[in-house]
Amino acid sequence: MKTEIKSEKKHTAHVSKEKKNLVEEIKNLLKEKRTCLIVSIKNIPASQFQEITKKLRGKAIIKVPRKNLIFKALEFSEEEKLKELEPKIKENIALLFSDEDSFKLAAEIIRNKSPARANPGQEAPEDIEVPEGPTDLLPGPAMSELSSVGIKIQIEKGKISIKEAKIVAKKGEKISQAVADVLTKLDIKPFYISLIPLAAYDSKEKKVYLNIDINIEKNINNLKEAYSKALPFAVEIGYVSKDTIRLLIQKAGRHELALKNLTNNTPQKNEGGN
Repeated sequence: MKTEIKSEKKHTAHVSKEKKNLVEEIKNLLKEKRTCLIVSIKNIPASQFQEITKKLRGKAIIKVPRKNLIFKALEFSEEEKLKELEPKIKENIALLFSDEDSFKLAAEIIRNKSPARANPGQEAPEDIEVPEGPTDLLPGPAMSELSSVGIKIQIEKGKISIKEAKIVAKKGEKISQAVADVLTKLDIKPFYISLIPLAAYDSKEKKVYLNIDINIEKNINNLKEAYSKALPFAVEIGYVSKDTIRLLIQKAGRHELALKNLTNNTPQKNEGGN
């Protein structure tokens, strides 16, 4: 009796040439470019994503590969530090490759945020105000819609005009359907959409940055506060710089005047001793 031996064929997943090329391209960019910045693109509409990428043209190469392809590129890379980026590689991310510094590129992204319409249920980031003045709306259903959220209106030159500014949603409040509809009609976009920097790799410094928090306004305020504290201290210790020289001269003048007053008020002794 003959026993048939069936050979088992191992099935390997077919990887397309296009995917292989993309993995190779990412691997090369990781090596050639100074910065690889991982950003979140979650909840960014395609049209606004295209708008953001246009603004970054010439400053960064943007790739939106599947995460398994990114893992492959990191695996094939010769740089071990890149493995530290793996926890940040999730769904809805993009890779930005640039010759610019990581934090400079992240700041550029924040500056290029795109205004977005309000949706019902969103929390107002700040007080949302409808300004006083003319609109392009014609009299009709829009009149009752505006009035329903407390906006006072009048008709001027055949169009609706806002009589006085009105805050329709306070900071932290959820935006109602009625308010969202009015803001859309008036083309008021109180929100901003932006790529969100998550982590970066600097091939020049061979460093990985896992927490990139860019808040330009906050940093400027911190610098202003630090400057306001440092300036009087610098004057007090007599530190000379272009910022302190005028104040130091004024201080010296006050001291000179005080010394003169002190000298003038000091009784003079007679030469004869009487």
